[in-house]
Amino acid sequence: MIKKLLCICVLIVSCNEKQKEEVSVIETEKDTLKVQIPHLDLHAATNLSKLPLKCIVQEYPNKLNQTIGGDEDLKSPQALHPAFYGCFDWHSAVHGHWSLVSLLKQFPDIENKSEIGALLLQNISKENIQQEIDYFDGPLNSSYERTYGWAWLLKLAEELHTWDNPLAKQLEENLMPLTDLMVEKYIEFLPKLNYPIRVGEHPNTAFGLSFAYDYAKTVGDEKLLNVITQRAKDFYLDDQGCPLGWEPGGFDFLSPCLEEAALMKRILSKPEFEKWFSEFLPPLLNPNFQLEVGIVSDRSDGKLVHLDGVNFSRAWSLLKIAEGMPQLAHLQQIAYKHINYSLPNIVDDAYEGGHWLGSFALYAINSVPNE
Repeated sequence: MIKKLLCICVLIVSCNEKQKEEVSVIETEKDTLKVQIPHLDLHAATNLSKLPLKCIVQEYPNKLNQTIGGDEDLKSPQALHPAFYGCFDWHSAVHGHWSLVSLLKQFPDIENKSEIGALLLQNISKENIQQEIDYFDGPLNSSYERTYGWAWLLKLAEELHTWDNPLAKQLEENLMPLTDLMVEKYIEFLPKLNYPIRVGEHPNTAFGLSFAYDYAKTVGDEKLLNVITQRAKDFYLDDQGCPLGWEPGGFDFLSPCLEEAALMKRILSKPEFEKWFSEFLPPLLNPNFQLEVGIVSDRSDGKLVHLDGVNFSRAWSLLKIAEGMPQLAHLQQIAYKHINYSLPNIVDDAYEGGHWLGSFALYAINSVPNE
């Protein structure tokens, strides 16, 4: 079947109105299959940047997830977390900073580049990072943000490490003590975890291991790589028949089955992964496999809007699984469908989704292979 590339316009929401963005479409001769391939251009990047630019300095509303040991712990979010106090919670503030780094790295001429650079330097200062470390060192905070926030902190560190730019080098240096602490926490915690956490929200073990693995591989941290590889095999190597049909749960923003498969794609050789995957998710080998998107009924509900997140995280997992495997190319089309369902809703969304979904959308789009 002969395929030809066409260009069409799809609607992506800007801050105040719907803006037209160009995406690629694959169309067959019979016009039976159309796949919109999401990508960023400068205009779309600017729109996405407005979400973290607003929320990383928006202190309230805020969910601290804090254990109170005494009156001395009753402080404002910014006093407790001077680097990562905005965006409703600590981990969202972290990946909001990641989003700004990623966008500035990809689009050095983005129109608000000066504001982005200034805010990054203001928040990720040596003094602020030391206060963040002091919080984690508190007697009640050793498991704070385990492992979801830890994973996003390492993703931020990885993004800075791979950006050859003076701003990035300074930020990486400022962040390094907290980065090192997160690595230490992973290495200390993983041998104690007897069973993986297989939920569709923050504690999901496979997600936390995937981002940490990416960081360790990028910076060449063999100790962290080895402990992640061993624990992933311990947890998942014998798994078969993952019940993808049970997903998503009503509040999920991660897919337990697909996050696990994406992790194993990272750590196994190609022949090992092919054998494992054929037993873990055999329906996905069928070129006619379909997966319906997660439907959001109310984007002003902070839990129900999680399903926009599951669409983006499913997409990045499917794209990772299909990477370098032509027999799984049909999974890319499913990934694009998921991104395109939720993408038009995030920029002008209620704060319940707007404070975090931009990062999920950006990471999903960044996962799209260059065609």
